[in-house]
Amino acid sequence: MPDTAPLLSVDDLEVHFPIRAGVLRRQVGAVKAVDGVSFTLKRGETLSLVGESGCGKSTTGLALMGLVQPTGGKVRFDGREIAGFRRKELRDYRKRMQIVFQDPFSSLNPRQKVRDIIRAPLDIHGIGTKEEREAAVADLMARVGLRPDQADNYPHQFSGGQRQRIGIARALALKPDIIVADEPVSALDVSVQAQILNLLADLQRDLGVAYLAVSHDLGVVEYISHRVAVMYLGRIVEIGPKERIFSAPQHPYTELLMRSAPSHDPRHRHSFSATSDDIPSATKRPSGCAFHTRCPLATDLCRRVDPQLTARDDGRELACHHR
Repeated sequence: MPDTAPLLSVDDLEVHFPIRAGVLRRQVGAVKAVDGVSFTLKRGETLSLVGESGCGKSTTGLALMGLVQPTGGKVRFDGREIAGFRRKELRDYRKRMQIVFQDPFSSLNPRQKVRDIIRAPLDIHGIGTKEEREAAVADLMARVGLRPDQADNYPHQFSGGQRQRIGIARALALKPDIIVADEPVSALDVSVQAQILNLLADLQRDLGVAYLAVSHDLGVVEYISHRVAVMYLGRIVEIGPKERIFSAPQHPYTELLMRSAPSHDPRHRHSFSATSDDIPSATKRPSGCAFHTRCPLATDLCRRVDPQLTARDDGRELACHHR
């Protein structure tokens, strides 16, 4: 990747969902879905957020899109903090950052024709004439591998992979700089997954779009990523170049993830395992390092002191006392 200034900078992002109880619905706690996440994303780069279900990776993407409200932290887009955006600036920001949802069927309006679905962003933002928008729809459909003569069909008339292509075409309509890809292939058959991943790679090469990919599938992450950020209980515990994360994971949780992936080769089976399969609740984060309740390397230091992400000589950042 070229060494350029970050297009997106996230500093200590927090998303806490209040827990209310009683007749007066007073707040008695909070689900700390995202609890101090920091990273950068460059133009034309793919950064993948990976971790177990409930680690906060999808919520991070939704917060950056403005679909959930952050409770803390700063997000800078193209050098400007989005919290200070006025209405017009926020509208422009939303044009430059789009999302592809996990379920390709529920994310499409079943009562709309495909041409209307793909054209909707252009209509909302008033881009081009009616003829130019229709031409753009045909071009977008061709770009994602759909026939323009299918534009009058409805979502139920397409396969799962074709529906995801429709979602990608809609996300590309406004020519965004960043696309949040939230588990973009998890609902698809394996053979179709490869087609969609190749499509995303081709679009990145041709258009220079950056991806913030959210996935729990390590095979997908390894294929599409330039960098990988590993999340546990709302925080990043390790982040760095894909090659280093996969070839030599350093954080015990990253190592657990890598070695837990199914393998047909007995030589790739490892004895490294967590001391417990119980994931702590996001409403009551353990003291010190949150992973100490499952970590085979945990010591008293880990139980008392929360390690911070620290830059290493190999280009990664790591939050661990013993690595």
